[in-house]
Amino acid sequence: MILKSKQREDVNLDLDLKHKDNAMKKILLMITFLAIGFVAGGVNGQTYTKEVADIINNNCVVCHREGGIGPMSFETYEQVRPWAPLIALKVANREMPPYAYDHGIGIQDLQGDWRLAQEEIDAVVAWVNGGSLYGDPDTIVQAPPLRDPEAWNFEADFGAPDAIIPSVAIDIPANGNDLWHKHLVPTGLTEDRCIKAVQVKPRGTAKSVVHHANSSIITAEGREGMLTEYAMGKWGEIVPEGVCRTIPANAEVSWDIHMFPGGLGAMAPGSVIKDNVVEIGLWLYTEEESEQLKYKQDLSLYRLGDQDDITIPPHGYYMTQGFHSFDHPVRLDSFQPHGHLRMNAASLEIFYPETGRTEQISQVSNWSATWHHSHLYDPDVAPLLPAGAVIILKQWYDNTEANPNNPDPDMWVMGGSRTGDEMTHAWLAITHLDDEGYKKLKDERNGTVEIANR
Repeated sequence: MILKSKQREDVNLDLDLKHKDNAMKKILLMITFLAIGFVAGGVNGQTYTKEVADIINNNCVVCHREGGIGPMSFETYEQVRPWAPLIALKVANREMPPYAYDHGIGIQDLQGDWRLAQEEIDAVVAWVNGGSLYGDPDTIVQAPPLRDPEAWNFEADFGAPDAIIPSVAIDIPANGNDLWHKHLVPTGLTEDRCIKAVQVKPRGTAKSVVHHANSSIITAEGREGMLTEYAMGKWGEIVPEGVCRTIPANAEVSWDIHMFPGGLGAMAPGSVIKDNVVEIGLWLYTEEESEQLKYKQDLSLYRLGDQDDITIPPHGYYMTQGFHSFDHPVRLDSFQPHGHLRMNAASLEIFYPETGRTEQISQVSNWSATWHHSHLYDPDVAPLLPAGAVIILKQWYDNTEANPNNPDPDMWVMGGSRTGDEMTHAWLAITHLDDEGYKKLKDERNGTVEIANR
């Protein structure tokens, strides 16, 4: 079923109204808590100047700022104070900052983890329950550090990208059906290189309409595999030290960019976007460094069953699962589930045939299509899989009114590529090992390497 322009406008309007209605209900609920806090007289002692300002400045202002993607600004106490009840509710429910990843289940050591510590959550809630007080009037709250929204996410770690590969510019209408833009562009690299980190960045307001932007490597011999994947909200990927995600010399990038005219929900600009460009920023090892990296990493799409079989009834639910294994040992470096507006949860497990044991690795119980995260496992805890171990991927779909991202629970939803359809796959970054490399990593984790060298 193809959404017409008027239908598309209605979908965005329904989403906006639904979000606003839910927000108002939550605000009213938290006003009650706020009143209780005033009666208590702020006995907890939390104030804006004491701790809360730093928490908000370090975690919220990156989006909630003038020109940011957040719907309101949190740069000053005067801006924050009216929203204090809603802020407390959102952080207490771990809805903000928007990093969907369950606490207490599986691996918790992640690179680029946006989640607040429990102590920070407790401080914000205590502040609101105590009356959302400013604190010492003589205390000057330092202005939050406002990074350029067009800056590259890994500049602080690696400097400016070594290479930037832009897509061909295209105009995006204010509304209409989904669009795809597929084309080839040269990388400009004349020798084989290994990637340290990679980020895909739609320019300016284009970030609201770029549903995904996949990029593959094409050489004279044909397709060499994925370069990277981008979906709305994704921060980027860091390749673990000591391994190589290769980009060959004289290759081309095959762009596959999916756009949703008008944007999605509150992020939508609702206007024509001229000269929409998506860029890939690459941080690279030198040619000499690249030659020293023995083990290869790749990023691939792993399906959860047959997407063509997806049929979600109105006001109904659905689940998919997929199984994958390798004939050699591997390290699982990252996990990124993927779906559209009805998907709401995902999990990753590993089954070890030799022992019959199943290990829960990651669970995402509040997934949203507006925030795709590549969950990068800390290399010290990234799962090491012996040959034959089975990766189990599961995803769940909610086509009811309880799903806040659902534009229309009365619709039948089928598998497909459009935003109103559903998908079922996950992106996994895998380092491919041999027996020697697998044993070395296992020994390092067990401490036997360090002991043997003493």
